Amino acid sequence: MGASLYPAARSFAARLEDHFARHAASGPRGPASAPSPDAGAIEAMVDAGFWASLQREEGYAPEISLAFLPPERASRPLMFAAALPLGPRALARLAPAVERPGIHLGVWRERGELVVWGTTRAIPPLCFVLEVLGAGLMVVKHRPNEDSTKFQNVAVFEGEHVKVLSPQSVDVADHPLLLKSLIEPQAPASPDDPVDVLLRIAVSMRAHKRGGTLLMVPAASDAWRESIVQPIAYAVVPPFTELADLVRDPAADGASRKEGALGRVVDAVAGLTAVDGATLLTDHYELLAFGVKIGRPDGRPRVERVELSEPIEGGTPAVVNPLQLGGTRHISAAQFAQDQPDSVALVASQDGRFTIFAWSRRDGLVHAHRVETLLL
Repeated sequence: MGASLYPAARSFAARLEDHFARHAASGPRGPASAPSPDAGAIEAMVDAGFWASLQREEGYAPEISLAFLPPERASRPLMFAAALPLGPRALARLAPAVERPGIHLGVWRERGELVVWGTTRAIPPLCFVLEVLGAGLMVVKHRPNEDSTKFQNVAVFEGEHVKVLSPQSVDVADHPLLLKSLIEPQAPASPDDPVDVLLRIAVSMRAHKRGGTLLMVPAASDAWRESIVQPIAYAVVPPFTELADLVRDPAADGASRKEGALGRVVDAVAGLTAVDGATLLTDHYELLAFGVKIGRPDGRPRVERVELSEPIEGGTPAVVNPLQLGGTRHISAAQFAQDQPDSVALVASQDGRFTIFAWSRRDGLVHAHRVETLLL
């Protein structure tokens, strides 16, 4: 393998090798287990992925997922008659065929060289996966265990900047359980787990790229009303409960559930956040309103400080003025979290940033958690 031309590939390859080796050593291993990637393979895959991300195929930027896996350990693989070299041009040409979610290009060594042997839709836990999402933007991830249907992000490469995730470094000890589990993903056993639903909403909010705010309020209290400007332009009466019903009993919808009812409803609710104003959802997932305006109740102090943190290695929390986080959307969300300590506010920015605001009773100020690295 020649020296990589993307410096970050070499700089972080050994750290990623160690991550996968440690996780492999801590769990059961069998003949179908994913092989742990070596630093050389990681460096080559990240380097090829980076340069492929800068290519254009018929005007489109490649979106590719690479899995370090021999074909014999893949489930029902689609194998090429002749393996292709692991190179930017070959990856860019294949991108249109594998851009749909869940399709991975298999990468393994033949005669000492890394090649692309075909595609697979099913990969074992802890399989090294590199997703190319845009120009210079890549995510290293893996499935944490056999029961998990989702992936856990390990590192994000964005040009010369690399973030290695460390969710356990963020202090969420006095936050609501749903928020703790969103920031510290524990790989829910079921795709209908309420925590996974909140994660899906966050991903969908970010995907529409218009920016938006979601206020999650206690179902058992109307205290949030004092922080909402009246009248509410788009109140939902009675509350829309389809999402709540699916979370409570995902089998109740019968065949339509199998066709992705949960995903469609999540996208519908998240889509409302694109409307100017905030969307109101209870912690039981009942939709109350959208397009609402947040106001500061009479006599309440203006929010002046928030503690900003990000779940990455080396990320040190810093107390900042809310103005440093963004515009009106972020400031009003921070104010809401301060005035409504039992609620949380999720804010998606048009530039892809995603911030969760929650009150910390222990610290006596709002915590702002930047979590877009968990949502890629």
